[in-house]
Amino acid sequence: MKVLVINAGSSSLKYQLYDMTDESVLAKGLVERIGMDSSILTHKPTGKQEVTEVSEILEHTTAIRKVLANLTDKEHGVIDSIKEINAVGHRVVHGGETFKASALVDGAAKSEIRRLFDLAPLHNPAAVMGITASEINMPGVPQVVVFDTAFHQTMPEKAYMYAIPRVLYNKYKVRRYGAHGTSHDFVSKAAAEYLGRPLEDLKIITCHIGNGASVTAVQGGISVDTSMGMTPLEGLMMGTRSGDIDPAVVPYVMNKEELTPGEASSMLNKHSGLLAISGTSSDMRDIIDGYEKGEPNSTLAFEMYEYRLRKYIGSYAAAMDGVDVIVFTAGVGENASLLREKVLSNLTFLGIELDKEANKVRSGDPRRISASGSKVEVLVVPTNEELVIARDTLRIVQEQA
Repeated sequence: MKVLVINAGSSSLKYQLYDMTDESVLAKGLVERIGMDSSILTHKPTGKQEVTEVSEILEHTTAIRKVLANLTDKEHGVIDSIKEINAVGHRVVHGGETFKASALVDGAAKSEIRRLFDLAPLHNPAAVMGITASEINMPGVPQVVVFDTAFHQTMPEKAYMYAIPRVLYNKYKVRRYGAHGTSHDFVSKAAAEYLGRPLEDLKIITCHIGNGASVTAVQGGISVDTSMGMTPLEGLMMGTRSGDIDPAVVPYVMNKEELTPGEASSMLNKHSGLLAISGTSSDMRDIIDGYEKGEPNSTLAFEMYEYRLRKYIGSYAAAMDGVDVIVFTAGVGENASLLREKVLSNLTFLGIELDKEANKVRSGDPRRISASGSKVEVLVVPTNEELVIARDTLRIVQEQA
């Protein structure tokens, strides 16, 4: 069975085509600058030469059509016909309280995702565009939606409720939902498998650290707390997001600077975090380079980032009354060995002992970076959110058969 995984943004579309008999990736690619006359499609077929095409792609229906054309092309394609695609899986950021798991796309599912636009105004509308474009180009092919928030629907009320008037929850569902759920789910299971230990017996803290970043407490295989909130803005300091902030700062600055709500939101989401403190970059590689050169702003940005990450790990160890495994994943988590070293060297009270040489090794496979005598296992596990989407899509379609 072949599954096409789609992650649609407002002006971009990522895709991967899986052969689920062995979970191999047949091809993957990216469409950028949708809505412009100079859109770029980059197609990467496994075992063949990469192809780049610049053309006018004004909306997602055309983008999907061009993706399918590349997948079936005689020279750089990987399938003979669109009919070989048995199902399509879509990443959807926000499922609210309705979607506690992945779901088959039908009229009700699309209506509910639209109803949740207010909770993810930058992401859910794009997902619907991707779903609609797929239906137009592949009529009759089953579609499945996989939600970033679903994994966190196991959080207890004490973890997801805000201490604000309950009427706001009753009327508008204002609460913490979390994000990166597919990644936290994948790496927690992969960690248990790597260690050869039952997932239900483990207390795991998963650190998805990329340009967007979140930490999750996974106890017995389920999410019991996570750092992101109603939106991805809450929690850790990130590339361009502020993370946790005193709510009183927002109206104070809006009043002083005469900002609109939209401008305040943009400040916190796009102009804060590492970018704001360093003054130069939101990229951790640039921050570490500046830190190692002794550049003051980069040093402060790095130290703030490490400190906040370490605080969340410590708090989740307290929330679960202990921790057995800490997992680092995503772009920064998998590659920034210096950040991992600094975080772990300040968590020795947990009984963590770091193997510094193992920490420096780069690999695409799960690996242990804690020393043999460490009371807590520390792993680096490459995430694979697309594979989670493909697996869920396969499972749901087979259940419907």
